[in-house]
Order: sequence, then C-alpha cells, then structure tokens
Amino acid sequence: MSVGILAHLLGTLPYKELAAKIAANGFPYVQLALAKAFSDVDSRLGKLSPGLAQEVGGAFAEKGVRIAVLGCYASLVDLDDEVYRHNVDRFKEHLRNARHFGAPIVATEVGGVTDPERRGEHMDRLNRALEELVEEAERWGVTIGLEAAQGHMIDTAETLAETIERFPSSCVGVVMDPCNLMNPARFENQDHTVREAFRLLGPRIVSAHVKDLNRAADGALIETAAGLGELNYPLFFELLEQHKPYGFATMEAVNESNIAEAARFVREGRLAARQR
Repeated sequence: MSVGILAHLLGTLPYKELAAKIAANGFPYVQLALAKAFSDVDSRLGKLSPGLAQEVGGAFAEKGVRIAVLGCYASLVDLDDEVYRHNVDRFKEHLRNARHFGAPIVATEVGGVTDPERRGEHMDRLNRALEELVEEAERWGVTIGLEAAQGHMIDTAETLAETIERFPSSCVGVVMDPCNLMNPARFENQDHTVREAFRLLGPRIVSAHVKDLNRAADGALIETAAGLGELNYPLFFELLEQHKPYGFATMEAVNESNIAEAARFVREGRLAARQR
C-alpha cells in the first residue's frame, strides 16, 4: 500500500533535486505546494503556464513520482478585497494548470474568521469564491479538494458537508484529515468523530492526510508523525479502505528523522486494513 508526502517536508530545493530526493525516499506521489517546495521556480500569480507545469511534472515523472495534489492554501474568506481577489485568482490559475503538472486535484483550507461580528460577510466571500472556483474546475476537469481545519470557516465534518451540499458539483471533493477535525473535546470521543466524518463525507473523499495527535498536560493537542500519537489509526485505515481503497494518503508533520518510520506505519496499517 502506498503513501505520499507533502513535498516541501523534504526541503525547499531546485525542482529536479527535490524530485530525486522524494524518489530516493520511496514516495510514489506527493502533494505539492509550489511556493514552499521549490527554490528555482517562480510561482507567483501570473507566472504559471502549461510549459512550466509540464517541465516540473515531467521532472517528477522521470523519477517515478506523481504529483497527486497541488496545494494552494490561501484564505477564500478574507475581507480585504485585494487579498481576496489575489487568492481566488491564484487558485484559479492552479486549476487551469493542474493537469499539466499531472495533478487531478487542487486542495485548500478555506481560511478563518478574523472578525466574528462579520461572520456573515466571511460566509458570503466563501460562497462567491466557490462559485468562481467550481466553474473553473468544471471547465478544466480538475477537482477542488476542500479540507476542514480548526479555526477555519470549515472546521468540522458537518460544516464541510454543508458546503458540499451548497456546491454539489462532482468537481468538489474532500481532503480527509482526521486530526484537523479534532479539538480536545472531540478527541475524547475520537472514534465517533471519525466515523461520523466518513458517514457524511466518505463518498466525496479524493485524498487523505495522515499525521497524529498527542495530548499535552494542559489538554492541548500537539501534532506529531503518524504512529507516534493517540489517534485510532486502525479505525481510520479501516474506514479509508472501505470508502476509498488505494486512495491517496499523504503524510504531514514528519521530519527527516522519522519519515521512514512513519511511512512504514502507514503502509503496514493500510495493508492490514485491506486484509481484514
């Protein structure tokens, strides 16, 4: 069973060097955030093109590495008009060029509420952004991967499911990250949280993130590599393989000292889930 990695966790490098390093570490695919991963590619708004995308995608393909997901994590709810427009246009640029990188998915967390008294305005921004992005995604045959995250407008399986109901396009999918669904209270009942997430979102999952959580003495949740925390991964892998067998699963919260151990944990856990 395969596992991928966020490309920039292996360093910010020239794109050919990074592709070689990813391959040397045994990863067949990545989630790629252009601005974080490459030291020799200008990915600012207006710079992407089919030629650049095919150059990078080709360099990865030569090393046997697929770009499964492009990450374009920027707020879609910002109340500053200029920032909002920049972020939406940049996401649209990623959608237009994703297939040239070889990526079927462009993923994001949607951003957080900066002014609680203006929550309605934040929601209006999100809806307007998604209207534009869904149209663009459908035009280019690319999937938008929405990811829930604590502190964001979409922060639970329920709020993510509600968003998908408003935008039922087949070009809108889910990046399932069980740790991002947790706060201290939900983590106390984590099995229910995970089961409910798959019940609500399972058919729409297009990729998954794998990391882990530990509880600090004060009850706060601390991220760590998969297999080094308290998340019930046998349950998560079982549900993931039931809903999306062989789906993308990309590691987060790792460093070069624990990458191999975490990757082995994920591969073995997914294989065990399939054999049950």
